[in-house]
Amino acid sequence: MSFLNQLKMQATALQSEEAQQLQNHEINAVKTERACKVVWQYLQDLARHLCVLTPQAPRFSLDGKTPWPAMKLAGFRADSRKKKLRDKDVYDYIAMGWDIVPLVGSPVAGSVSVNFPPDLERVQKRLAFGHVEHERKSVLHPEKNTLQAIRFEYTTHARGNITVTADHDNAQLAFRLANTEGFGVITTTWPVERIDNDLMDELAKLVVAQPNRFA
Repeated sequence: MSFLNQLKMQATALQSEEAQQLQNHEINAVKTERACKVVWQYLQDLARHLCVLTPQAPRFSLDGKTPWPAMKLAGFRADSRKKKLRDKDVYDYIAMGWDIVPLVGSPVAGSVSVNFPPDLERVQKRLAFGHVEHERKSVLHPEKNTLQAIRFEYTTHARGNITVTADHDNAQLAFRLANTEGFGVITTTWPVERIDNDLMDELAKLVVAQPNRFA
């Protein structure tokens, strides 16, 4: 066999492999779009109902010591965005967000002080996770004028959200949940074959701080 024929055989094998991979990706994309529609329809319905129910929130604290007042979840809204994939419009991500506000009355002012790097990092992350409006102030020693602590003055109003990102080629949905169990982020990935209303019910339980098997 000539060298040219060897190259032809290699090229043909590569083309065949690429065609099979493309076919697999197209099949996975169809499955992923089907799963995205389940998620999108469920989150739309869930947002409407939770806007009426305004469920009580879990316990919130920026430093783990200073509790926020009893909070509730309100103002639920769902959204989705699409993108182009191989000249087709497909889901890019699906999201649901909500406000975390006092159970009674309006948001109130609060403050926490930290003086160790791990505590500072923890509080800063939680402020960022919750999109909490705040001011950072340095607390100086009254006599030595040295830094004694960092004080964060904040308002008890935060936000929670779910973001579901589609991976069409691998037939997976990546879930990112912020502030469903207090301040923090939970991430998990599910194969699209597992996406159904039963799984979404477990997600809804997680949102309203009930025992669940979602993540």
